Amino acid sequence: MLRSFLPIALGISLVWATSCQSSSNVDRLLINARIYTVDSLFSVCEAIAIRDGKIIATGTTAELQSKYKADTVEDMQGRTIVPGFNDAHAHFVQYGLGLREANLVGTQSWEEVLNKLAGFFANRKTGWVIGRGWDQNDWTNKEFPNKKELDALYPDRPALLVRIDGHAAIANQHALDLAKIVPGDTITGGKFVVESDQLTGLLIDNAVDRVARFIPAPTETEYETALLQAQANCLAVGLTSITDCGLSQTHIEKLKGLQSNEKLQLRLNVMLSDDPDNYRYAEKNGKLITDRLRVQSFKVYGDGALGSRGACLLKPYHDKPDQSGFLLSHPAHFDSVARWAFEHEWQLCTHAIGDSGNRVILNTYGKYLPKRNDLRWRIEHAQVVNPYDRVLFRQFKVIPSVQPTHATSDMYWAEKRLGPERIQHAYAYQPLLEQNGWMPLGTDFPVEDISPMKTFYSAAVRKDAMGWPEKGFLPEYALSREQALRGMTLWAAKGSFEEKSKGSLEKGKWADFIVLNQDLMQVPESSILSTTILSTYIQGRPVYRRK
Repeated sequence: MLRSFLPIALGISLVWATSCQSSSNVDRLLINARIYTVDSLFSVCEAIAIRDGKIIATGTTAELQSKYKADTVEDMQGRTIVPGFNDAHAHFVQYGLGLREANLVGTQSWEEVLNKLAGFFANRKTGWVIGRGWDQNDWTNKEFPNKKELDALYPDRPALLVRIDGHAAIANQHALDLAKIVPGDTITGGKFVVESDQLTGLLIDNAVDRVARFIPAPTETEYETALLQAQANCLAVGLTSITDCGLSQTHIEKLKGLQSNEKLQLRLNVMLSDDPDNYRYAEKNGKLITDRLRVQSFKVYGDGALGSRGACLLKPYHDKPDQSGFLLSHPAHFDSVARWAFEHEWQLCTHAIGDSGNRVILNTYGKYLPKRNDLRWRIEHAQVVNPYDRVLFRQFKVIPSVQPTHATSDMYWAEKRLGPERIQHAYAYQPLLEQNGWMPLGTDFPVEDISPMKTFYSAAVRKDAMGWPEKGFLPEYALSREQALRGMTLWAAKGSFEEKSKGSLEKGKWADFIVLNQDLMQVPESSILSTTILSTYIQGRPVYRRK
């Protein structure tokens, strides 16, 4: 009996094992799609299988349907899928908290700024008057405003209106009095602008912080509400990961709490800001690396912005020959930070816009970085880089982290600042990319619009929404569509040492992806900006669906 039973039992076991191998259970199966995997070959497939939040297979619809049984099968009906967008340089917390402030983006005059304030604060009778987003370059009168009208409108309330790039602001007299700022005051890396021995209210770079520090912190409820609204806005534009550039240890603890209770689903890579308390926090706690929150780098400001003439240039501004910008700290400070980062093995990421600012930071990096390294120290923005300095990115393996919409926002006036010769080596994304073969891309929101689609369009097309200029702004520096998509996904992940877990749709990685209404890689360039996010998935689960 035993001998006759064994062959039957073995046969049943073999059938059962074969059945399990040919039809495994998965949580979700997406079929009949056009999926850009963004792998090394930039492969395109039809279907993707997901289990426990990760991709376990990609292939044709027929292959995956024959191999897997799924709890949920979604027929995508030919729609396009790409990895979730990863913004490599943004200010997520600042953006969220800024939703409580007057939005001054797009204002066409100082008068319009004041009118927007009056409307926004009509029912808010007490506390600070705060706004952000004005840009005098968009006005007919392109000179900086002064505080005279603000003083008249809000004589008993402090007011602070921050320029779109965050590197300048207008404060009224009440706010200046709170900060105890008087004519003749000076500050390293900033300026309190004075005319006829009187403060104009204009604050440049580090001077802004002297006033901003007096703004009361939001309550816990206000903080959570603001960040969850910011998350909803991010998911709606296809963002699944964000690098937040420059936060304090206090924010880190709050973000940890929001993620632990599953309220905050975005993956965040957070750079600590350049502050003594944060260095002590880093030394005490070490790096924080989880699936959704990474704290492993520091953000330092090298110089200011081009729009406010704070970017540090090798030669004076073309439209202001008596100004060359300035560094925001002494070179000795940058050296001490670089030494600390190298000794403690933390990633260093430094804001540098002007050609002098970039040269100073690159040479400081080079003092500590060996020629062969994978530390991925970054230059954030790298807007104006002297051609002789580009090789330093390759020599020391420094990564340029750029925001393509800066080029298309600045192109209307950048040549006035830099002159016809120097503009030719500004916003040079293709030569910068060639130094190391990869380059993360971001938006810098809320300095720019939150939409990654504008990042893609600006990187590959280099025109505004109206199609100007006809041949593109410095078109020789444009990225290909493939390079742009890699920069917004896989290369952005690589910028935070996460390319093995996200950034492409490959086996073993998180199933973070978005569904589009059209093929971003093939539509005419004039149709790119009309691309719509239909749904956003994190860990294989839909977290946003367009109504």
